[in-house]
Parts: sequence; structure tokens; C-alpha cells
Amino acid sequence: MPPFRLPDLNLDLPICLTCGVQYGAVRVDCPVCEDERQYVGWEGQRWTSLARLRAGGYRGVLRPEGERVTGVGVEPKISIGQRALLVQTDAGNILWDCVPFLDDELAGRVAALGGVTAIAVSHPHFYGAMVDWSRAFGGAPIYVHAADADWLGRPDGAVELWSGDALTIGTGLTLINGGVHFAGGTVLHWAQGEGGRGALFSGDILQVVLDRRWVSFMYSYPNYIPERPSVVRRALALLEPFDFDAVYGAFWQTVVRADGRAAVRRSADRYLRFATDTP
Repeated sequence: MPPFRLPDLNLDLPICLTCGVQYGAVRVDCPVCEDERQYVGWEGQRWTSLARLRAGGYRGVLRPEGERVTGVGVEPKISIGQRALLVQTDAGNILWDCVPFLDDELAGRVAALGGVTAIAVSHPHFYGAMVDWSRAFGGAPIYVHAADADWLGRPDGAVELWSGDALTIGTGLTLINGGVHFAGGTVLHWAQGEGGRGALFSGDILQVVLDRRWVSFMYSYPNYIPERPSVVRRALALLEPFDFDAVYGAFWQTVVRADGRAAVRRSADRYLRFATDTP
């Protein structure tokens, strides 16, 4: 197989060094970081680009994260440090969330696994270089909830804004607008995942915590602002019809491996007990 060659990309577009979001034009501020759910780096607003990251020795990393689920990350760690997930379904591969890095080698390794049919993103902190990822794989559609449209730093024709509580993007593949963390905060349900027991890909809309039997719900993770109980209750109600055994969080190995549906429910019960001061 010949080496993979990316289409021409603008390698100099600015990427915020703190949150990893790529913008379509030079700017002095990063609205994502200036929002109370994130923060401007302690050294002030700083920028990088794909050209600088490539020259700086960064590289893409692929590792198995589950059954037909491959983690896509970057080393050394950049920005928030999330890893995306290549969800390898019979209907095509879904890139769940994104990272702020891409080069020929990483794209070629993803292509060898079947490429990317569509991209779906949980919330603005994980937009990364999603437009470049789309262009690398033939203009794959990027699903973003319309409630988060104002956060798009690089608008593009590949971005498909959707609205409402849920959207089917393929056989057994459903985007659900839980609304935790961001108004457009989205999770992905894969009915055929985990050998037919179901899988939920939650980013940090439902954050898999260090005790990986549980998840939590926050409006801001770095600034420790809890999510409103009414929002958590709505998310729980929307997830009620879906069965899933595993819950895949935003970072390496943050996975609830079994009984995921019950884990989300008991986590919400615990959260609401503390958030509402219920005995």
C-alpha cells in the first residue's frame, strides 16, 4: 500500500495551546478559554499550529480502548490531553471527538483501519482540528449540536448542525443531546457495541471518574462548577431508553467496562443526593 498523503491543509492556522481548538483565522483571544468552563493559560494566551506541532516532535498514537474501539491521541500531551475514539461499526467508522493534531502517518494508520465515515463531537473543548480530519477523509460530515454553533472557531461546509434531543447517524448509532457541561453537550450510543450489549461514548458530558465504576456531571471541570440538577435529570431521562454495558470517557482508559447503564443511574442518584442536600 502506498504511503497516505493528506490533501493540502493550511498548516499555519492557529490552535490554542491551552484548549486545543483550531481557528480559521489569526486572532488574539480564544473564546473557548475565556469562558468560565475553561481558562486562559497561566502564561497568557498562547498559540501553536499543525506546522509547529509537527516540527516540535508531536506524533499521533493509536491504542485499543475496547472491542472495535481504537483510541486516537497525541504524544507528548497537548492541551486538555483528550483522546478521540475511532468507533469501527458495520456502517462505517465514526471518529468520536477530535484531537488538535494530524499528519500523514496518523491519517494513514487510521485509513488502514477503514478510515472515517463521519465525525461527531461531544462539545467545543474537543473540536480540535476536526475540519482537517474531515478533509483528510473526503469531507466526512461533522455532527455538532446547533446549541453549540456559536463556539465554532472554524466554520466549514462539512459541519452539519443538528437540533433536538436525538439524531440517528447510522444503523444503531444515535447522538443524544444530554446538555450537560454545554447546552449542546452530546453523547453517542452504539447499539451493536460491546458484542451487542451496547456502548455509550460520553466525552466528558458524563465524565468517567478515577473510580471507573462511576461517572460525574460538571458544568466546569477545571473550575469545579457543578452542573444543575435539572440538567442532570433531563440527561438521565433521555438515556433511559438506551441499553449499554460500557461507557467510554474522554481520556485514556477512562472506561466503565461493565454494567454501564446502572453505573450512570447510580452516579446520577449520588450526584443529585449531594447537589440537592437530600438525606
